[in-house]
Formats: sequence, structure tokens, C-alpha cells
Amino acid sequence: MTLRWGALFAVFSFVFVLSAVPAAAAGAPATVCTVTDKRITELSGLVSDGQRWYALNDGGTKIQVFVLGRDCAVQRVITNSMDPFDVEDLARASDGTLWLSDTGDNDKKRETVALVSLTPQGKATLYRLTYPDGQHDVEALLLDRQGTPYLVTKTPFGDSGIYRPVSALASPGPTPLAKVGTLNFKSTDTPGGPIAGFGSVLVTGGASSADGKVLALRTYTDAYLYPAPDGDVLAALGREPVRVPLPNEQQGEALAFEPDGTLLSGGEGTGQPIRAVKDATSLVAPSTEAGTPAAAGGETSTGSGSSGLSGVPALVLAVVIAGGGLFVLTRLRRRFARK
Repeated sequence: MTLRWGALFAVFSFVFVLSAVPAAAAGAPATVCTVTDKRITELSGLVSDGQRWYALNDGGTKIQVFVLGRDCAVQRVITNSMDPFDVEDLARASDGTLWLSDTGDNDKKRETVALVSLTPQGKATLYRLTYPDGQHDVEALLLDRQGTPYLVTKTPFGDSGIYRPVSALASPGPTPLAKVGTLNFKSTDTPGGPIAGFGSVLVTGGASSADGKVLALRTYTDAYLYPAPDGDVLAALGREPVRVPLPNEQQGEALAFEPDGTLLSGGEGTGQPIRAVKDATSLVAPSTEAGTPAAAGGETSTGSGSSGLSGVPALVLAVVIAGGGLFVLTRLRRRFARK
């Protein structure tokens, strides 16, 4: 299904500078069930329709979306023979279409990335995309109410770029992307993740609430919830988020909202749990006040985290302490970022 817009986007890029984000007064994530199916060992994307969950693995050689019951058992599999390069995230449109984000590029070598629309019957359509400024590794996909996709990059210094298509998607494309902002994450003290000291600024997943009024991005250790009362994704990402710690996940990459506002999280690994934070959307106060934009041509910067050091200084310090500089960072990223 081709995405539709009422008009072409005017392409601008903004900077919103926010203070460090303290942890919300949210309940600790509670385990709902444990994924024991041996076909799901690299859970990277997750969505809910209110009755079932839809889950996908990182990567793969064909399209596979696993339909899970609330006991984490696989009820069926939606498949297509299309061979993706590196699928990383999953979103669900209002019409029930699943959107797979084939945007993983850890080695920064892909000429194009892609989105794949998948019907419940298994019909898949490919939409290739190109960046305006070189290759990026992306593991987070957000859809607005109209189905417009936003991609958020995964970077080791916390400066995640925000990209969206400049026009309606074409199949097979490619459709050019425009950079419309940057989010600057700060390190936190939440334990977990595969890369000590780096996981709290690496964006690994995204989600939208059922009504589109709350958006979420996650790192390996924390979720950030943004108010979007009017459904405007870019405006929402310019507001101060609520941080919800997701501690002690081995490699947390999946994030989803239940229709009742519960936040679900999960991650890669064998026998990993899906956990829930009840009433998570109630932690986000409705807001129509956006961050203060800089002149067009700037970038969107959201400070996120509880550390006194910003993302860049804290991570540089971590690299120096490790004693390996950028060489160590590259080795870590290649080892732990999936495919």
C-alpha cells in the first residue's frame, strides 16, 4: 500500500535543545511472558493490535513476522519470499498494514535502504530509500497518523539523525530522504545492554501509541516518551520526553504500545522476556508547546538522560578509558550491532 500525503513536505531541519531528562516515576517493567520459540532469538521489532503481538527478528533471509499470543507462543507466521538485507524495526499502520524497516547498515556500505509493507495475508511491497548525506545505521521507525515514516539513526555518540521521505513513497523507488533534525541523547546510569557505557545512547527501536498522541524511542537501556497531541512527529521530538528506565535487558531493541497505554519491551537473545510498564502513556502530559527551533538548516537536538556529561563527552571519555580510541569503538559496534 502506497503512503499518501496531502502535499509534499517543505524540507527543513531544526534544533531543539532540552535539558537532561530525569527518570519518570514509572513502575518497574514486569515480565509478561518469556519468548521460548527457537525461531525468535533476535527479537528486534514488536507491535500490538490489542489482541496479538507481531514480532520480527533482526536480519533474516526472508520476510517473517511472528504472530504471538499474550503467552509469547507463536500462533502463526506471516511470510513472504522477499529477501531483506537487514530488517531492524516494525510498525503498524491504522489499516493493519505492517511496515518493516530494512534499514540496518552497521558497516555503512548500503547504497539504498528500504521499507517493506506487509499485509496480514503476506503480500509484500518494497520501497527503496536514499539518504542525502551518506550511509547510516537505523534501527528505529516511527509512523505518523497519515502513515508518513520517520527513521532515527543509531550512532555511538548519541547524535541521532531524523529522516523522512521528501515525497510519497514509490515502489521500488528509490525515494529520497531528507534530514529534518537530530536528537542528542545523554548517557544514563540504567544497567543493561551489550556495550557498557555506550548502550544508553544507541537508539534501537521506536513505537507510536494507538491514537498517535505519544511517541517512543528506546536505547538499549531506556525508553523516551514524547507528547504528540496533534500527531506531529517532528514537533513531538522537539519536546522534552519522559524517560522510562528499562534496566537489565540483555540487548533491548523491541518497543511497542498496547492500546491501553501499556509500554512493552523486549530484546535479542534466547529465552528473553517481554516486559510491560503499565499506564506508560499517562506519564506523558499533553503538550502543544514545541522546543525552540533554530534557523532552517539546523538540527533537532534533544538532551536525553540523567548523566551530568553530554553524550559526546561521556562516550569519548569511555573510549579513552578503554584505551582503544576509535578502533575499539569500531570493533565493539561490529561485534554487537546486529548485522
